[in-house]
Amino acid sequence: MTSIINQNLWDSDYELFDLIKKEKKRQETGLEMIASENFTSLSVLQCLSSCLHNKYSEGLPGQRYYGGNEYIDQIELLAQKRALEAFNLNPEEWGCNVQPYSGSPANFAVYTGLIEPHGRIMGLDLPDGGHLTHGFFTGNKKISATSIFFESMPYKVNPETGLIDYDKLADTANLFKPKIIIAGISCYSRCLDYKRFREIADEHNAYLFSDMAHVSGLVAAGVIPSPFEYSDVVSTTTHKTLRGPRAGVIFFRKGVRSVTKSGEKILYDIENKINQAVFPGLQGGPHNHAIAAIATTMKQVKSPEYIGYQKQVVANAQRLSAGLQKLGYKISTGGTDVHLILVDLRTTGISGAKAERMLEDISIACNKNTVPGDKSALNPSGIRLGTPALTTRGLKEADIDRVVHFIHSGIELAKEVTAISGPKLVEYKRILETHETIKPKVAALRNKVEEFASQFPLPGLKEY
Repeated sequence: MTSIINQNLWDSDYELFDLIKKEKKRQETGLEMIASENFTSLSVLQCLSSCLHNKYSEGLPGQRYYGGNEYIDQIELLAQKRALEAFNLNPEEWGCNVQPYSGSPANFAVYTGLIEPHGRIMGLDLPDGGHLTHGFFTGNKKISATSIFFESMPYKVNPETGLIDYDKLADTANLFKPKIIIAGISCYSRCLDYKRFREIADEHNAYLFSDMAHVSGLVAAGVIPSPFEYSDVVSTTTHKTLRGPRAGVIFFRKGVRSVTKSGEKILYDIENKINQAVFPGLQGGPHNHAIAAIATTMKQVKSPEYIGYQKQVVANAQRLSAGLQKLGYKISTGGTDVHLILVDLRTTGISGAKAERMLEDISIACNKNTVPGDKSALNPSGIRLGTPALTTRGLKEADIDRVVHFIHSGIELAKEVTAISGPKLVEYKRILETHETIKPKVAALRNKVEEFASQFPLPGLKEY
């Protein structure tokens, strides 16, 4: 027994360790452009592999269901304190829960805490850049658990501009009477008008819930407008632009919500509802190692280096957008204010799935994505590209120009493959894997990408 529990992974399970090494090699030699991914810091990884993983801590600090949590309590309180400080929040006006396992359960906890089952919510439609947890459903199926347990009505973007149609949102809200309006995105490249969201929510005495999972790092650095001035509740993941562990945080208002005409103060009653929805409502014991990693992430947020990083993320995204536009690609909304862009490929004759596969084959990771006007999320017409991970590795504007060239070369090669394969994705993949002329071209381009990418180091552990 002693020999097993004290062995290094590379000694006790080399088969698994070898797979981890291969994944590390993929990350080192490829260009990670999935907008929701990042490379976290060494200190975060050290927290995640620490003894904190061993401790069970159901409940909140000072209110645990197990003993032995003296130091766990201090760590969680430190994470809460630093989370508020990271976003310049007054602890008299805001509190937070750092226990959500990730963004999706955090969002579900918000709905569960604030409204009853079948309560009405409104979020940006998934094909228009929203997230599954904002209530996505189709005519045939309720896709997200959010749409199963709550009544969901999407709002949309203008199909021509790609911008959120706030007037149409207001009109739909007048008919639907939501109890929660969600200001949040998964693939939308412009800053949100939180003031307008607040005005629409106030017309219906609805909560304004802002999901800043994608942009929280940019918000913390002051690079884009903050949702906190206008929101009742704000959620975030911590592993995207924030560059922390894979976890979630919920921020909630405290203090006075409104004042009646007679001068009576109406207080927020959100804190207990959110906390009880997280535990015992939806989760068991918190992941203490992840909470510690949140704490060290929030400390990093306050450094000048971090602010410079976030500014570079946006500068790189804007350079990426401009470079692709110069080559004739259509960018949804015409550009970006944040860390991502949505490339509309309909004019190229290449589907999002074909582009994603080609870029993956040349060691550029992205994801296929719907664009405004798409009819099917399974056969989308675009790809989503992000710059947080590349920026963490040290890429700047001139390097992004090289990335633009690689992407364009990949799309051009995808056109060549499609000319041989025809429209079907299955046949397209077969040509990629077997065609004697195409395979060497893919390999040559992949080698160029990997040679370029290998110049930029990854943070974290050197061995794996």
